[in-house]
Amino acid sequence: MAEQAQRDRFVEVLAELGGSAGNGKLRETLGWDEALYEEVRQALIDDGAIVPGRGRGGSVAIVAEGEGFPAAAKAAEVDRKVRAARPNTSAANVGYEAELWRMADALRGSMDAAEYKHVVLGLIFLKYISDAFEEMHAKLEAEQDQGADPEDPDEYRAANIFWVPPEARWAHLKAQARQSTIGQLVDDAMTGIERDNSALKGVLPKDYARPALDKTRLGQLIDLISNIKVGDAEARAKDVLGRIYEYFLSQFASAEGKKGGEFYTPRCVVKLLVEMLEPYRGRVYDPCCGSSGMFVQSMEFIRAHANGNGNGGKAKADISIYGQESNYTTWRLAKMNLAIRGIDGQIAHGDTFHNDRHPDLKADFILANPPFNISDWGGERLRGDKRWQYGDPPAGNANFAWVQHIVHHLAPTGVAGFVLSNGSMSSNQSGEGEIRKKLIEDDVVDCMVALPGQLFYSTQIPACLWFLARDRKNHKFRDRRGHVLFIDARKMGLMVDRTHRDLSDEDIARIAGMYHLWRGEKDVPPESVDGLTAYEDIPGFCKAASLEEIRKHGHVLTPGRYVGAEAAEQDDEPFADKMARLVADLRAQQEEAARLDAAIAANLRELGYGE
Repeated sequence: MAEQAQRDRFVEVLAELGGSAGNGKLRETLGWDEALYEEVRQALIDDGAIVPGRGRGGSVAIVAEGEGFPAAAKAAEVDRKVRAARPNTSAANVGYEAELWRMADALRGSMDAAEYKHVVLGLIFLKYISDAFEEMHAKLEAEQDQGADPEDPDEYRAANIFWVPPEARWAHLKAQARQSTIGQLVDDAMTGIERDNSALKGVLPKDYARPALDKTRLGQLIDLISNIKVGDAEARAKDVLGRIYEYFLSQFASAEGKKGGEFYTPRCVVKLLVEMLEPYRGRVYDPCCGSSGMFVQSMEFIRAHANGNGNGGKAKADISIYGQESNYTTWRLAKMNLAIRGIDGQIAHGDTFHNDRHPDLKADFILANPPFNISDWGGERLRGDKRWQYGDPPAGNANFAWVQHIVHHLAPTGVAGFVLSNGSMSSNQSGEGEIRKKLIEDDVVDCMVALPGQLFYSTQIPACLWFLARDRKNHKFRDRRGHVLFIDARKMGLMVDRTHRDLSDEDIARIAGMYHLWRGEKDVPPESVDGLTAYEDIPGFCKAASLEEIRKHGHVLTPGRYVGAEAAEQDDEPFADKMARLVADLRAQQEEAARLDAAIAANLRELGYGE
């Protein structure tokens, strides 16, 4: 009879090989003799943990159904410490989150990604708050002789930890994961948490009991998530659950395509906005906050710089967060995303244009990724709105409604950075050119960045970043009035898969660093900005253009018009030598072409198609 340790080892190695492998390859990797291999293999097949494959030599594969799948999930943690130690330089380098995603996605079956998203992310949220609760519960139990009460909700609220009633605790759900009633138990858990924590009222998904949701797969998903360790200090320090949550958000955005991209802005784009604006303290606002990535990255930025990494220790978590999201289910994701990280924010649900939930807010920092070019925003009902100080935006395109909404909510020394489609930099349709002209002449446009294509899940259209400043002689930086910085980053970034590009930390540091140099900041690391210690125009990359230059270009803000061509590499080869070399290369290529033509003609003759 095969030992359990041997079965676990078999499944772990099979998972490491990608979940399926040929029998010969797997036996060789395990280092077992044929008799032992066949004994364990057959036992796992009998248990329903693996299935035999087809083809010469035979193979086996892990089954998503049955008891073998949770064991495979454990295999994802085999090299966890090694992976976690790697620098997380891009969204593509995320450690074992990718393996967890593949396993969770295998349990999706025929369910649509948009629907499955809330199933998975709701459970991840529940696991997180349950783990935080259990850690506090154990501490209070140890202090009972000092008067602590582990079942007093106020003990947890005083420590900013959500109270989790008995029916919602993860251990209870895990113990019942294989029961047919597990869907109703999860719904009851969500209801109980909302009942006892007013901040989460109306936020959590509560449709796990619906007949369309496979309860066997739901139980397996609970088993899988049970293997994510977040209660220990190491996991908390690395924000393990936060990273997994964000990675799953990005993967669902990718799976849903254009629709999914509306709630998720790629991490590298958010990081670039945050690094350029440096929201150390004050009021931070996002009028279309999606799943709250801007706020999460702002807090990460503050924590990363809190000990004075190049800024003299000026970064402190002294910010207030305000946001609004029109899509109800996305608003729920935003609230959960913030709660997972213990971030408190005033995130309102409603249409930003027609029901501005923060009408009197004047923000110090505004970061946003508005939906591109939306035509059904109801602009015809907002003619003459007080926010349109530069002119009524066209009813058929909300781009300049977003721009003016953002300007309206900026504090007197506030700064904003946001994403728009490239058309916003040059369009003259329906009065957009006139609005852009007034923005430029009013001297609120600070910097424009052209981004490379294929960064976004929602569109393959290249986008740009706008940076606005209410007062460009704001005494915080140098006087920049009468000039705009243009940065052309279209050639930056690397493809992380067939359809998506990612900006590296080095790319982000170069773009943000050049902006900071131009603003007159003195603490920019020279190694991140081509060795510069003071701003200089770099042909093909950046240019500080005067207002007069911009007028000559008809108030078009496309960076490519201003930065010029990249400097060509110095070529020291004498002209005569170069021509001799090039002619020789040409002759060789012509001879090779003639040889290939002759070979093709000979082959055609053999086939009876020659002359």
